[in-house]
Amino acid sequence: MCGICGIFLADGREVERDALLAMNRQIVHRGPDDAGFYFDHNVGMAVRRLSIVDVATGHQPISNEAEDVWIACNGEIYNHAELRQSLEARGHRYRTRSDTETIVHLYEEYGRECVQHLRGMFAFVLWDKRKRILFGARDRLGIKPFYYCCEDRRFIFASEIKAILRYPGVDARFNRGMLAEYLAFGYLSSEQTMYAGIRKLMPGHRFEIDESGELKIDAWWDLNVVADDGNRPQSYYVQGYRERLEQAVSNHLMSDVPLGVFLSGGLDSSAIAALTARASGDRIKTFAVGYAEEEFSELGYAREVANHLGSDHHEVRVSQQEFFDTLPRLIWHEDEPMAWPSSVALFFVARLAREHVAVVLTGEGSDETLAGYTRYAWTLWNSRMDRVYRGSTPSFLRGLLRAGVKSRAFGANLHRRLGHTFLARDGAAWESFYFDNFFSAFSATELAELLLPEAKAASGSAYANVMRYWEQSRGDLLHRLLRTDIKTYLVELLMKQDQMTMAASVESRVPFLDHALVEYAASIPSKYAVEGMAGKMILKKAMEGLLPHDIIYRKKMGFPTPWTRWLKDPRQLAVLEGLLLEPRALDRGLFRREAIERLFAEHRSGRPDNSSRIWRLLNLELWMRVCVEGDAVAPVPKSC
Repeated sequence: MCGICGIFLADGREVERDALLAMNRQIVHRGPDDAGFYFDHNVGMAVRRLSIVDVATGHQPISNEAEDVWIACNGEIYNHAELRQSLEARGHRYRTRSDTETIVHLYEEYGRECVQHLRGMFAFVLWDKRKRILFGARDRLGIKPFYYCCEDRRFIFASEIKAILRYPGVDARFNRGMLAEYLAFGYLSSEQTMYAGIRKLMPGHRFEIDESGELKIDAWWDLNVVADDGNRPQSYYVQGYRERLEQAVSNHLMSDVPLGVFLSGGLDSSAIAALTARASGDRIKTFAVGYAEEEFSELGYAREVANHLGSDHHEVRVSQQEFFDTLPRLIWHEDEPMAWPSSVALFFVARLAREHVAVVLTGEGSDETLAGYTRYAWTLWNSRMDRVYRGSTPSFLRGLLRAGVKSRAFGANLHRRLGHTFLARDGAAWESFYFDNFFSAFSATELAELLLPEAKAASGSAYANVMRYWEQSRGDLLHRLLRTDIKTYLVELLMKQDQMTMAASVESRVPFLDHALVEYAASIPSKYAVEGMAGKMILKKAMEGLLPHDIIYRKKMGFPTPWTRWLKDPRQLAVLEGLLLEPRALDRGLFRREAIERLFAEHRSGRPDNSSRIWRLLNLELWMRVCVEGDAVAPVPKSC
């Protein structure tokens, strides 16, 4: 695990060494153990290394025997030992035990198709001196990040955007065309970033650029698995998934340094912890995070699992003051506004883990591959009811009922619940039926009320990118939902995971996203994944006998944060409102002052709860100040 960055000048100019040194210094947190550089006139690659595998000789960038193929790689290749055996049989000679060196020899053997042989998480760039070609790829699910800027016949790349911004002439400019999507979802689902001119290589994609300066990008993997017909019993899939998950966890234990597990006490992390304990045969280390506000803390559940497994367990609590003090610095680490408050807690538990280990396994990815979120079962129910409702109720009456639900004539709790049902949603408009229902902080109507005319005209479409993935999805409704979330929502979750753990110099691994396991999960019939309003049934049944029943079947909390509770403090709310209404904020010409004032006034009244909207606006403002305008990182002002 590490961070990579580099420069390729297609016009033949020599790479500025000082520029690459400055880029690499920006990501020292990703690899405090070592720094490596390679230069070949118009090409420069650099690595920050967190030593995990082959600590003694795994220095990067690394080459083949002839030193005419060089690579810089961020990630881990879990099947490198098997690949090495076959490559050595074909005559390739290794100089290290590094998993990265395997990619070099695969490239010699298979060229661009080398990626098809890799099992793991990775983002790498490879310089072929013979062909004068720069080639790179990102792993199938997007576990490891890769950003680039390709302008004026120069290709600048890095694991984090902040490194690219250190290159002379690459400025931090707000990509205004992404404003609507950010305000709706909190993240961007296409190759675009919040910075104009800086893009991300999408998961399962590879690129090639030669000295003509033409950048070619194509997809090398997609989740094109068709679900089985359902003739086999559920037990067949339970057993098959359990066996493959055990193998994935075993593979992810590859390490020459201490390793632990993030443990929330939920099913996903508990399953990984239990299988890690079984595979390692040792007393494992587990790490949990919580808050002083007990109703938002899962520490009790984490302790129950830790006691059940006999793990060496460690905990940390995050206070409200620590949360606000740390938020701006973590936005700097993430490079873009944070989508979710839980990112802050993730950093704190990663920092705790770093005191004991360098690698952690996590439970990320189970919900999106096995239908764990309530929204999946809810949408299946909504869809069934909507078909009946639209077939039996005239459109004008549906419109009246929809308006009645949105009028807030009901109590706050009932209004919130009805707002998620087919009564309040237009089943003919998928943007409203699913995305507005479960993702969007600001709907299209609310965006129009919030944005100034010029900002609205430049803000782009909130839904165009995500709808493209939805329209490309295939299969029944559940599998279409899962595939869309894997392509969009999950990618952002993985970036949160990567950047918050790397901010603490910890490598995180996600066994649930072993690609063979993901493909197997996609083959499981929907009727076995969801039962009533409960999802993730395959994993639940697979863990019976290995975890306590109350842990397997307890209600999902989903890494809760007391953000809503904190915003009930009128003093804290006043501080945040003042921040968003400062002249420098309003002078950007994005938001109507009266719309922000109304949003806070509504929140004070409790109808509706605007905490998620305030989170979006606060993060955008802090990102503008810290990442675009270059302010020194400072805590968010505290309540008086």
